Parts: sequence; C-alpha cells; structure tokens
Amino acid sequence: MGRVAELPHESTQQAVGYPALFALVMLGSLVPVVPTGALVSTAAVVAFHHSDPFALLVVFALAASAAFLGDIGLYWLGLRGVRSKNGSRRLEALRARADSDRLEQARSKLHAHGAQVLVLSRLVPAGRIPVMVACLLSRMPMRRFARGDVPACFAWAAAYQLIGILGGSLFPEPWQGVVAAVALTLVIGAAPGLWRRIRRSRP
Repeated sequence: MGRVAELPHESTQQAVGYPALFALVMLGSLVPVVPTGALVSTAAVVAFHHSDPFALLVVFALAASAAFLGDIGLYWLGLRGVRSKNGSRRLEALRARADSDRLEQARSKLHAHGAQVLVLSRLVPAGRIPVMVACLLSRMPMRRFARGDVPACFAWAAAYQLIGILGGSLFPEPWQGVVAAVALTLVIGAAPGLWRRIRRSRP
C-alpha cells in the first residue's frame, strides 16, 4: 500500500524534473554560466536512488540532447557573428570568455585533429568555449560541427552521470549523494582555472 502511495509522488517528480533538467541544461549550453554538469550529476543521484535503470537512461538522453541543442544554438549565433558585421557582438562575447592561451591551444588542436577535438573540449572543464570559438574562426560549417558535437555531448552526459551514480552509491541518503556529486563537479570545474593562476603567479 505504501509503495502504491509513492508512485504518484514519483510520477509528479519526474513530470516536473525531466523538463526542468532539459531546459536548464540547454540554457546552460547557450549561456555558459549555469553549472550544467552539476545538474546532470544531481539528476543521476536521484535516479540512482529510485533504483530505476529507465530513469537513468532518460536522464542521459535528456542531458545529451539538451546539451547538443544548446551547442547548436550557440554555434549558430556565433556563425552569424562571423558572417555579419551586425552580429559580430555575439562572436566577441564568446571570444571574451575564451582565455587567449587556451584559444591558441584549441586552434592548434583543431588544425591537427579536426572536429574530433570537440569530444575532448566537452570533457575538459572550461574547454568547450575556446574550441567553439576556434571552430567559428576557422569557419567550420554547421553540419560538420554538429557531426562532431553529437559524440561530444554523449560523452559529456555519460561522464557527469557517472559522477552522480558514484555519489549516489557512496551514501545512503539521496541528499548526501547530491552534495557529494555537486562538490565533485565544482572541484573539477574550478581545477583548470586554479592551475592556470598558479602557473601565471610563478616567476
């Protein structure tokens, strides 16, 4: 009887949580300030504690598809900046978010490996925007960018979902797993910037 009473509550959570996850991840891909990795890990923790493999599959599919659509939207806006003087502000806004050293590294890797570098850019914290700007400056067509971005988004969603599953498996309560997963994703995201500051502070 208790389990029957829980089902409507779980269905309500899923009905609200899944669209919210999709919308926030897509927004975070369009506006690179939302911690999308932490969102995916949190959703994975909740799905893990529901002991529902289908819920984990849905989280993965929603996260990957939302990230892809957000990337495509942002790249489309950037292409308008490349092709139009009136749209150049969008490109400059993206370029301002890319560290100059990382942008040069991204351009050299793009020249060496092509669209395959998109996969690595999604997995490396703060690596997406420099590579995307490098693709824009090289005038990579939208179709080629999209082909490279599909496996990148799959790999990104899988990586952060695994962080959530790890956090959920280590702690008995969902909130504990959420805290652990969010903390880990924030540490991963902050590590490259901290390392760059340490390198620059050295004589």
